[in-house]
Amino acid sequence: MSRYRDVALFFALALLWGGSFVAIEVGLDYYPPVLYAAYRFDVAALALISYVLLTQDSPFPRTRGDLAAIGFSGGLSVAANNSLLFVGQQYTTSGIASITYSLVPIATAAVAAVWVGGSDLDARGAVGVVLAFLGVGLVAQPDPANLGGGVAVGVGLIAIGVIAVAVGSVGLRTVETSFSSVALTGWAMGFGALAIHTLSLGIGESQRLPAAAPRALVALAFLGLLSSAVAYTIYFTLLDRLGPFEINLVSYVVPIVATVAGALLLAEPVTPFTVAGFAVIVLGFGLLKRHEIADAAAEIRFPG
Repeated sequence: MSRYRDVALFFALALLWGGSFVAIEVGLDYYPPVLYAAYRFDVAALALISYVLLTQDSPFPRTRGDLAAIGFSGGLSVAANNSLLFVGQQYTTSGIASITYSLVPIATAAVAAVWVGGSDLDARGAVGVVLAFLGVGLVAQPDPANLGGGVAVGVGLIAIGVIAVAVGSVGLRTVETSFSSVALTGWAMGFGALAIHTLSLGIGESQRLPAAAPRALVALAFLGLLSSAVAYTIYFTLLDRLGPFEINLVSYVVPIVATVAGALLLAEPVTPFTVAGFAVIVLGFGLLKRHEIADAAAEIRFPG
């Protein structure tokens, strides 16, 4: 039964993270982008820190390693990444944003190979990384008219955010923490929310209270509670049970969810370039992670 539960949680995670790109698109009609990102993590941090304080014996950061981990996660994976994602998504569809974001496992492997050394990035793995970024180029719709604005700008900003996530994730591996992953995530979201609010003020965005329109409230609640607090709790649960390779596969289900939901709910177009770019990114991931794929395939047992 536990295997079926893990599968159900895996697809629930894909639905929640895929739906987040649609919720971002909806909320951008009501908020400046960086302020909207800040509100997302206000809600998420409040929910997750409350949960940690009520359920864990050691909920507070106590060591320099804890603070460094909050800095890496909150400063890069939350603040830098989401500020760039929300600004970039003004220029793209939900599907294009999510496909660009599927670079995270590939970018993380590349940063790890440079920073801490990694066996994944041999010659074929390097080709996989190059292919993945070429796939993002296709997703960006390589029209000379788009190079100075539009989709290309949005994809470029989101891709920089992906690199911020990768650096933050690898930096996190270099420090030791004294509290749980869920506690770390809660405090990182709180620190990230403060950093994003500071950035929003610094760039002169108009400050406003959360919009009262039902559509805006539903989008913010979905982002803050479901696709952040709940989804990250599911993510760390599955990470412990399945390991990093299998859970990273969710990155290739999320774009399908986001693209289909964007097309159905927001009438967003799906171009041949979008589909082709996603296929090339998946091919790049396959080259980079071919050993893990082979090991996973070898473990499959068929009746008889």
